[in-house]
Amino acid sequence: MIATAKLRSRTKTAARTAVKALRYRCISGIVAVLVEGGQLIRTGDHLDRVGGGDLPDGMKSWYGRHVAKAYRKAHGGDPVRVWARHRTTGKYVHVYVYAPADPALLAGLRSYKATRHLADRALYSEAA
Repeated sequence: MIATAKLRSRTKTAARTAVKALRYRCISGIVAVLVEGGQLIRTGDHLDRVGGGDLPDGMKSWYGRHVAKAYRKAHGGDPVRVWARHRTTGKYVHVYVYAPADPALLAGLRSYKATRHLADRALYSEAA
């Protein structure tokens, strides 16, 4: 009983003194590792791959919402979420991640008016 209390106390102290990036990394666990390894991608990374990296953050956010909606329609549930650092503000936010060849990414490109012009590029880049 006493040993368990000491272990919990040490764990809490270590968690309080860890840097923010390490805390969020621990919370995200294996999903963060898969994102860094390229097995899972964020919608912003997908837009960068197909040439939409110059879109404003607001449009990227709406594109992500369209992709999440297409994913829910196809799979019946939410995609996997991970804590990630925001590209411009540096704050940690929850974002959905997808397999690089997930059909929801292309469906999101087609359904959102601001990214429809990128859908053909995405098909070409997947074929190459």
